[in-house]
Amino acid sequence: MFKSVSKTASSLFSPECRREAIAEFIGTFILVFAGTGAVMVNQISHGAIAHLGISFVFGAVVAAMIYATGHISSAHLNPAVTLAFWTSGFFPKKRVLPYIVAQCTGAIAASQLLLITLGKVANLGATVPLNGNWLQSLILETVLTFILMFVILGSGLDRRAHIGFAGIAIGLTVGLEAAFMGPITGASMNPARSLGPALVGGIWEHHWVYWVAPIWGAQLAVAVYRELSNGFRDFN
Repeated sequence: MFKSVSKTASSLFSPECRREAIAEFIGTFILVFAGTGAVMVNQISHGAIAHLGISFVFGAVVAAMIYATGHISSAHLNPAVTLAFWTSGFFPKKRVLPYIVAQCTGAIAASQLLLITLGKVANLGATVPLNGNWLQSLILETVLTFILMFVILGSGLDRRAHIGFAGIAIGLTVGLEAAFMGPITGASMNPARSLGPALVGGIWEHHWVYWVAPIWGAQLAVAVYRELSNGFRDFN
């Protein structure tokens, strides 16, 4: 039993997995630092960035991190994406936990730094349902994450897609969804992105929605794209 635990631990923290986890930590840290930081600075500056500017920041930073870390860790930056890659068969089970831990700790570290430097403004960019309507946000976040994961699979994994444009396609999707649905749900699509501000700021209003909906949405996208790609056989 102890040998089995030791073997599992050593595989989780192998040099290759450590590098990938560090890349996920840094990538998610930068995503949350820039994205939620834009929300906070917008309030501090009395609307200098504006909603569309915040949406652009989220989309741009996601695209940048894909190009910066994609060749190291595949740039998941999102527990829902990691779980979707695992269930679709493109990611090993043994790396799921290290990735998710790295993503969540990166988001928490970013929110903590923003709290220290900017103070507790704009709820640290926390995502909460508009007027407390959790069912509305549950449905919309599921759809938003479905769209995002569908684009990730189609532009990033499907070998029939044009090479090199995944970062642009995914970043534009994030920015687009933040622009048209951000005022209603916060357009999280990412449990780690929501966890950082919630934990550091102590803002837990319907937080479970931002875990359940993205995971559901991503899994639904996997099921649909599996049908569109002959069980992913067209990916090769």
